[in-house]
Amino acid sequence: MAFNRITESESNYRHLEKMPVADILFNINKEDKTVPAVIEAAIPQIEQLVQVITDKMLMGGRLFYIGAGTSGRLGVVDASECPPTYGVPPGLVVAVIAGGSKAITEAVEYAEDDQEQGWIDLQEHHVNEKDVVVGIAASGTTPYVIAALNKCRQNNIVTGSITCNPGAPISAAADYPIEAVVGPEFVTGSTRMKSGTAQKLILNMISTTVMIQLGRVEDNKMVNMQLTNEKIVDRGVKMLMERAGIDDYETAKELLLKTGSVKKAIENHRS
Repeated sequence: MAFNRITESESNYRHLEKMPVADILFNINKEDKTVPAVIEAAIPQIEQLVQVITDKMLMGGRLFYIGAGTSGRLGVVDASECPPTYGVPPGLVVAVIAGGSKAITEAVEYAEDDQEQGWIDLQEHHVNEKDVVVGIAASGTTPYVIAALNKCRQNNIVTGSITCNPGAPISAAADYPIEAVVGPEFVTGSTRMKSGTAQKLILNMISTTVMIQLGRVEDNKMVNMQLTNEKIVDRGVKMLMERAGIDDYETAKELLLKTGSVKKAIENHRS
């Protein structure tokens, strides 16, 4: 039986080129509003994946995202934001994209069809049984990703997946599949739209919740964020003043810059 790709289904809207600009914007927004409800229904699936990622990381493991095209780029975005936001080492959350770094900004022809390269790319990072590998594919049919997940399972590596098609092949290759079925896109087959939004939201949920579970957030503050620009330094100084009871801005700033993080600054101030 042929697999039905809902992500490739005909748009519910016709003759977009004749539609007034206001109507285009209204209808795109109307479609986007449906995404959070779909993700809410998938929270039990997301929770299971978060739990296993947390457990593996507490035992010294890492989180890998692997994808192609838009899905791969979304993985890159989420992974790259973890170190500055939570102060974790760059190698703790790793993104692997079909076609390599060039594919972040350009389309690399046929990279997603290579069934051998995904596992080769993962091996460059010495992926092992301590890790969790999450495949991201809106269609759920990307050969590069599915083959890599299958190879992971053969090597006793826990796998997860994020897709926007029900019963997708990628789900069969994952121990912890997540399916967020957002329906046809506003522009037929343009999965960078609702599907991409759904994947981005799910990735936000996964990495944020895992980092909270790992103790990288205190109260509701990013106490381990890296001081990479003046805006973040200012935020950190105000956070330190509030949490450590320091009244003078310059004193707090000096301590923050000396220690490198709000958490370390608070520990230093209390000792």
